[in-house]
Amino acid sequence: MRLWGTPEGSALDPAFERLNASLPFDRRLYPHDIRGSIAWARALARAGLLTPEERDAIIAGLEAVKAELDAGAFVFQPTDEDIHTAIERRLTERIGPVAGKLHTGRSRNDQVATDLRLFLMEAWPRLDQGLRGLEEALAAQAEAHLDLIMPGYTHLQRAQPIRYAHWCLAHAWAFERDRARLRDAYPRLATLPLGSGALSGTPFPIDREALARELGFRSLSPNSLDAVSDRDFVAEFLFIAAMIGIHLSRLAEDLILFASAEFGFIALDPAYTTGSSLMPQKRNPDALELARARAGRLVGHLTGFLTVLKGLPSGYNKDLQEDKEPVFDTVDTLEILLTVLSGLVRTMRPRPERMRQALEEAMLATELADYLVRKGVPFREAHRVISELVRESLRQAKPLSALPLELMRRHHPAFDAEVYTILDPEAAVERRSIPGGTARAAVEAQIQALRACLDRSFQESLSGARPDP
Repeated sequence: MRLWGTPEGSALDPAFERLNASLPFDRRLYPHDIRGSIAWARALARAGLLTPEERDAIIAGLEAVKAELDAGAFVFQPTDEDIHTAIERRLTERIGPVAGKLHTGRSRNDQVATDLRLFLMEAWPRLDQGLRGLEEALAAQAEAHLDLIMPGYTHLQRAQPIRYAHWCLAHAWAFERDRARLRDAYPRLATLPLGSGALSGTPFPIDREALARELGFRSLSPNSLDAVSDRDFVAEFLFIAAMIGIHLSRLAEDLILFASAEFGFIALDPAYTTGSSLMPQKRNPDALELARARAGRLVGHLTGFLTVLKGLPSGYNKDLQEDKEPVFDTVDTLEILLTVLSGLVRTMRPRPERMRQALEEAMLATELADYLVRKGVPFREAHRVISELVRESLRQAKPLSALPLELMRRHHPAFDAEVYTILDPEAAVERRSIPGGTARAAVEAQIQALRACLDRSFQESLSGARPDP
């Protein structure tokens, strides 16, 4: 007998039954469903709807059902549409008719919304820790190679020299923004819908505040109709995850390029590359390519679920059953990606000699323009003058430093012999000493600031302050 039907009801079409069933994927929610049901049994007892003996029997029965599920000994039945009905059916088999009191004042609508929130509340700190691990790896690379200079790129063209550490930290700060988004979204996630019933709340004196405290929620849903249909927390999670995926993909793309023979800036540990079935000499950056590809999968989950939500009327609709598979896959995808990428970054080795070879003098043209600016020349005029010198350098096939001073002075009288001291990559990065710049002191300050962020746990970040020692 189904929870919503009668024994004499007509049978479902088998194909529709397969379409309708969510048990193949939502069985993953069983720890959260049982946890919520135990809290609900206590709430019913506080409201006088269960005797202490009935409450204890239900709780003991739920714990026994969980033990079966934990051990893989739970036997699912064809009539189990979802994990909620499977657990209630088995609870009834174990403790008898008193199990039928558990669903008093509760609907699967508020039950499943609670379960999914609990699942994500449990996953949130793990994802934060995964991001921290990757940031730690990037920070360690930065600290170990503070004085390594490499080309910086715009439009994938050599632009200006930067520190390798600065490049590492550029990616680390993107992941720190992702951590900030997780922190910001958590209070909205940790909103308790239980007690909302099917749509209009429960008529029984349930202490929702006590329920929230027991289950770890930070607030109560203010409107029962909204609570059962609200999946903003799913959409917000999928957006944050998509942004993490995009940041992982951008890091992966840089590393794929930098590890290629054409760049040669990075050597990847063989533990994170694969070989070719045909060419014995090849090592392929498959870990990075899969990270790049999985970003598309994460963006797809977000786009697909937003499309599910866009036309729904108020209240619960079965369309919302489509929330779980993208959530589960997204959590699994992020956890494995963050683990793999953290290890890859931690073990990769920069190749200073290749970076130095790529530091062509033309990248210092802006330094010459800034040199003229410091002598009082308007920047637009300085830019024009240096553009002419660059063209002269290309025409003569000589570096800028090989152009004679007399030639430079013909382009502008402000040039003097000091100009040749400007054309040095180390000096160029050191001149950018403002906060966020590439000078050694500025990069060290970045590392300290990032370390201060990483030193705080997820719970400390939520509270805004460290706990008392």
